[in-house]
Amino acid sequence: MIKKSILIVMGSIVVFCSIICAFLPNHCGYIYANDKRHCIITIVNTLNEKIQCNVEIAITDKEHETGLMNRSALCDDCGMLFVFSDEGYRTFWMKNTSIPLSIAFIDANGIINDIHDMNPFQTFPEYSSKYPAQYALEVNHGWFKNKLISVGSRVMIHGCISK
Repeated sequence: MIKKSILIVMGSIVVFCSIICAFLPNHCGYIYANDKRHCIITIVNTLNEKIQCNVEIAITDKEHETGLMNRSALCDDCGMLFVFSDEGYRTFWMKNTSIPLSIAFIDANGIINDIHDMNPFQTFPEYSSKYPAQYALEVNHGWFKNKLISVGSRVMIHGCISK
């Protein structure tokens, strides 16, 4: 009886999520429970609200080099989280990137210490962190501002990245 009830509840959840994804496709494309390359992070904004972002994780040097190059779009609450093995000064550019982006540099404690807006297809200027960063988060241009996320906001990675 209990097993049957659990199966009914789980089935209902799957159906509900499928319906939500059918009506909100931009919010469902990057959520994979067992996919180590995608994750949901939470950022606490200036109003102490928790804002979620579906991120693709870039860990290797090749993934860092490629980033969001050669893509034509990025869904509304999606981004790419660049993960580095240590904290250091980071520099990014927009070579072969057609999507206007904003980037936040994040220290090892998960605190945003710098934010830049970046223009498509630029190899100059380069966008560098003012302070050492272990992570960088690229999202659609203006996303941080629209979500009231600023320098000092806290990023919670939720165990997305295993050490």
